[in-house]
Amino acid sequence: MAINTKLLSKICTTPGVSGFEQRIREVVLEEIKDLVDEVQVDNMGNVYAIKKGKSDKKVMIGAHMDEIGFIVTHIDDKGFIRFHTLGGFDPKTLTAQRVIIHGKEDVIGVMASKPIHVMTPDERNKVANLSDYFIDTGLAVEEVKELIEIGNPITREREFIEMGNCVNGKSLDNRLAVFILIETLKQLKGKEVPYDLYGVFTVQEEVGIRGANVSALRIKPDFGFGLDTTIAFDLPGAAAHEMITKLGEGTAIKIMDASTICDYRMVDFMKKTATKHNIKWQSEILTAGGTDTAGIQRMVEGGSIAGAVSIPTRHLHQVIEMANKDDIQGSIDLLVACVSELDSYDWKF
Repeated sequence: MAINTKLLSKICTTPGVSGFEQRIREVVLEEIKDLVDEVQVDNMGNVYAIKKGKSDKKVMIGAHMDEIGFIVTHIDDKGFIRFHTLGGFDPKTLTAQRVIIHGKEDVIGVMASKPIHVMTPDERNKVANLSDYFIDTGLAVEEVKELIEIGNPITREREFIEMGNCVNGKSLDNRLAVFILIETLKQLKGKEVPYDLYGVFTVQEEVGIRGANVSALRIKPDFGFGLDTTIAFDLPGAAAHEMITKLGEGTAIKIMDASTICDYRMVDFMKKTATKHNIKWQSEILTAGGTDTAGIQRMVEGGSIAGAVSIPTRHLHQVIEMANKDDIQGSIDLLVACVSELDSYDWKF
């Protein structure tokens, strides 16, 4: 089955940094409006796609809508813009990149820094810092200040493309998960599920899992699934134990990351379900970083039985993130199967 790359492209290229998810939220709302029994939006902007089940137990799936980006902090007397990051960045990935500043109008800018031709030897050899960069819009200062103000969000500019059996572009973290959750809801439309399903498109994950925390407090799920990208470090120079996951080796079933140790019962259930349905899978242990899974698991009285579907992705938090189409489809297949068969497993300790 070919994935809907047209929809995936739209989702990946729609702007929506942490705290400014308005545009991507509108895309999500349009896509899910006819797929579920009820749609809600809370005060933070989390979107709840609710499908009633056979029993009143609750299942939460969290897929964060926000992408990493920046926020305007200063405009100098020549119109150059300083910024602060929203989410994690390796400074060297900013070199020679275009951005979009979302002011009164969308304004294109470039990430600029001191030219190498005028650097001292020490400057040439030092590791880049975020403070070395500023944004040049090419506009006169009067135009900049007319269109842009302190607090405007900034997103990265990069097209979505297909490369072999892979997709490539910015913000696959975590727009892949947004796409997978939408496609899962499409497959479940008209089908009976054992428990009430809450597909939640969360906000502000990249700055601290904030939307998932609020959503879990509201839902109080019995079961939960995080849905996010993970590192595929299957690249030259990587030792076998460093790879985390590999592209094309299947969807990943999270065992743990830095913020979550997944419930061993859920991990067992997910592995058995994948094997039963001939879904290719691999294990994921990520020793740094976390996902919405943490909020889903912990922000409930007594906790929830939580696990995660992870999508192997190369070059994370860059504008050249890459994922395999078969892994994406496998993630959809696994999520659909797990949600549909949750009542078939013995969840006792």
